[in-house]
Amino acid sequence: MTGPLHGLRVLEIAGEFSAYPGKVLADLGANVVVVEPPGGSATRGWGPFAGDLPAPEASLHWRHYNTSKRSVLLDLGDGTGRERFRVLLADCDVLLEGLPARDTGLLTLDPATFSDEYPSLVWVSVTPFGRRGSPPDVPATDLTLMAGGGPVHNCGYDDHTLPPVRGGGGQSAHVAGSFAVTAALTALLHRAVSGRGQHVDVSVDAALNVSSELATTQYLTDGGIVERQTGRHAMVGGSAPTQVQAADGHHVVLGFPPRAAEDYASIVEWVDLVGLRDEFPDVVLLELGAERGGVAVIELATDPLAQEIWNASRDAMVLLAQRLPAYDFFLGCQRRGIVAGFVASPEEAVADPHLVARGFATEVTDPYTGRVETHPGAPYRFNHTAWCISRPAPRIGEHTESFLKTGWNED
Repeated sequence: MTGPLHGLRVLEIAGEFSAYPGKVLADLGANVVVVEPPGGSATRGWGPFAGDLPAPEASLHWRHYNTSKRSVLLDLGDGTGRERFRVLLADCDVLLEGLPARDTGLLTLDPATFSDEYPSLVWVSVTPFGRRGSPPDVPATDLTLMAGGGPVHNCGYDDHTLPPVRGGGGQSAHVAGSFAVTAALTALLHRAVSGRGQHVDVSVDAALNVSSELATTQYLTDGGIVERQTGRHAMVGGSAPTQVQAADGHHVVLGFPPRAAEDYASIVEWVDLVGLRDEFPDVVLLELGAERGGVAVIELATDPLAQEIWNASRDAMVLLAQRLPAYDFFLGCQRRGIVAGFVASPEEAVADPHLVARGFATEVTDPYTGRVETHPGAPYRFNHTAWCISRPAPRIGEHTESFLKTGWNED
């Protein structure tokens, strides 16, 4: 499996915001070489660590976000290192970096003039506020970017005496990285037609802001300020709770209430199957919902009966969730085409039969230690777009000697 991006040459300068887009491109077959400083990238010091022993080769962050890449050591603060960098840059398709402005100045990279020296290069910058943003080099972390961009305001609980919640997993890097990959591929398509590269300037702050659901658009359109809600979308007006504790103590998320006639009919069938009809007299409203052809959302504002049917469907889902084990409830919804979810631990998610059948978990063997690592697989699945982890994350400077001898030819 060579992947759809086979032959694409990507030079990535190791950093917090360049790692994820570089991984996506590499796992899709691009020839990605990550440039590390002498001693290795600072992200090699980010835990957790394999075996709980801090070491540059044991960082799980590094090991996941640098699969399918090669590592080359270059001292970009040194004249010789910068000269080697420019030679490599002249022969690649994409430069991916998230450097502070002072460092791009050392490399003589200027958005206004770089195309004169590298006319076919697609230069992708992923920085906290963008190269054209202001201020460019203010210290930032995942937490401050998530808070400033908006997502933290949306996340938390109905009880607003509790502080907002920052989503875990380095979301700022993932969100901005997804924009970076999409924009880079778009720029490459443009290059295929025009023959010209361009500078793609990704602002992490802006990427987070446009991913904050209704918060920004609501405020810009009518001045409304959304409120945090437990396990559901932040809205100006509150909505009914959706998280329910199931019979086995786990939690499920009900999702959006049913609307179509067949949805109401399937809930009636389910209530009867579990033997809850006598306990739930409002089943007659569900039957009425099926008879009238469902309930449209627009009807809820003007039709009191539609509102009663809508509420009955939600009450029925709550009752079913409370009487069934969480996963049984989830599967029951899946079989009936009803939107719902269950709250799972990472271990439960990886072992979920659906994800197992999809082949989501990907095992990678470290040739140096023999350790088998389980990685999350691709965030998508296309029938004709091959994806695979072609090699484990590289050790510090693992390919420096061979790369400087043979160039972009893959070993």
